[in-house]
Amino acid sequence: MTTHSETRRLPYTAQQMYDLVADVGSYPEFLPWCAAARVKSTEDRGDHEVMHADLVISFKVFRERFGSRVTLWPEQKKIDTEYIDGPFRYMEANWSFRDLDEGGCEVVFHVDFEFKNAMLRSIIGVVFNDAMQRIVRAFERRADALYGPRR
Repeated sequence: MTTHSETRRLPYTAQQMYDLVADVGSYPEFLPWCAAARVKSTEDRGDHEVMHADLVISFKVFRERFGSRVTLWPEQKKIDTEYIDGPFRYMEANWSFRDLDEGGCEVVFHVDFEFKNAMLRSIIGVVFNDAMQRIVRAFERRADALYGPRR
């Protein structure tokens, strides 16, 4: 089991950050190791939307596709991702976004996963914390590019 949790305060609105993370199709433009993304379907379920998407992750000699179910909760500003198929034994990720009284927002990210492949598990174990921090920073840089630099 590999987990990572992070909380960040950013100078953007919760809605802006929610929209950025919900835009799965744009991930290859800014996320490290994300070689491709395809949203296969979306279904509006009233208070939430369910998206099925494939991501292709490319890391060193490994290139793996995995499918996931992404549940978007626009009113609560939450995004839940569940693994469907691919190189993981399991994978869950959660994002939540909350506006702060003093301005900006708080972003909370949590991921829990394990690769099926022992070699991938050993490689990711060595670089995991750095990789997760690079991913979170990539979302921050994307926000800077979309919404203007932080003050």
